[in-house]
Amino acid sequence: MQFLPNFGNFAFTIAAFVVALSVIVAIHEYGHYIVGRWCGIHADVFSLGFGPVLYSRTDKRGTEWQVAALPIGGFVKFMGDANAASVGSDGEIDPADMRKTMLGAPLWARAATVAAGPIFNFILSIIIFGGIIMHDGRTADPLTFGQAQPLPESFATDLREGDVLLSVGGVPFDPEQRDGSIVDLVPEEPRLDYVVERDGRELVIDGPFVMPPLVSSLTPRSAADDAGMRIGDVITAIDGDPIFAFTQVQTIVKAAEGAPLQLTLWRQGEVLDVTLSPRRVDLPVADGFETRWLMGIGGQLFFDEMRESVGPLEAVQIGVDRLWYSMSTSISALKHIIIGEISTCNLSGPVGIAETSGSMARQGTVSFIWFIGALSAAVGLINLFPIPVLDGGHLMFYAYEAVLRRKPSDRAVQVFMFVGLAFILSLMSFTVLNDTLLCP
Repeated sequence: MQFLPNFGNFAFTIAAFVVALSVIVAIHEYGHYIVGRWCGIHADVFSLGFGPVLYSRTDKRGTEWQVAALPIGGFVKFMGDANAASVGSDGEIDPADMRKTMLGAPLWARAATVAAGPIFNFILSIIIFGGIIMHDGRTADPLTFGQAQPLPESFATDLREGDVLLSVGGVPFDPEQRDGSIVDLVPEEPRLDYVVERDGRELVIDGPFVMPPLVSSLTPRSAADDAGMRIGDVITAIDGDPIFAFTQVQTIVKAAEGAPLQLTLWRQGEVLDVTLSPRRVDLPVADGFETRWLMGIGGQLFFDEMRESVGPLEAVQIGVDRLWYSMSTSISALKHIIIGEISTCNLSGPVGIAETSGSMARQGTVSFIWFIGALSAAVGLINLFPIPVLDGGHLMFYAYEAVLRRKPSDRAVQVFMFVGLAFILSLMSFTVLNDTLLCP
């Protein structure tokens, strides 16, 4: 019976992984399919998954839509393709149908069809990132007290919803300080004076430190996540010493340099003890990466700010900015891994992605949807790498054809495809080893 909870967690993790991957693969392959159709290329099969077919139907255009037993990917097989990778031809093709095949379509049509998969992944990311900001809104201006987070009694305050926050501990609230920099300016004391505007009057209200040791975010597969910490936990003591500020947690974790720490947690009125060891993590900074000791938690102000709506156009711009940040950070990380400046533990394979899927799903629907957006951006980016077998490899062959005015030989394509497949399988094997043994 002791095995059942672990089995339940495993099943939940696998289910979350399958859902996330299926959404991303479906969007990616649909990009190939629909743009290929717009370009006059006929699709014989659209498959979500590989292996034995569980369900299939054929539409009025003659495309077979199927769901296969192994939900680890998918493919679109276009007319005349010898295989799902669109490499080689499937026997003799009627000259009248050549234009409907990948081999017989103009170069621009083939390139657009191949590029559409990653582009649709990017569009999905933008929609998700922008949709979340539209759902959550942005902090209202001026900064206005919304609702206090659930906290122990020692953090109680008489601040009310609608109070306009002017200053705390003598430091003015400023729009430029909403990223948390105000925490470094106010005195590190358990109680602070908050100057607010309420009903046209200025009042001084006693309140807790602006950023208490409240867990507002949890990094998947981190020390805190593995120790069973949850969003909403409040760290009230470390190694028996009471604390009241998130900055104290950061200082203690940095000084511990990976040594085990015993945390006393407040969780919805219940007191718990957790022991964990912070881990070395490579974090992106302005000029590269910085290695720090981290538990894997994030903090926030002790209250929710009043929020205002964000319009569709601005949401799209924010979505594009977040997509660009995600892609540029990923490329920078790969560069630093290759030159040996950061650990290969920053690479995750199927096992790590599955564990992250389960962790984000447990944090809530919005967190899980955000993870799908981030993973979609990564899948789109990886598929654009100029590696044969991937979409970027096909685009590389098309670039060769555009420049030299001839297609590469079938033999050369087959050799490059074999090399690309060997590289992908080797990389996948390494990441699985990374996730399970080297960087568990």
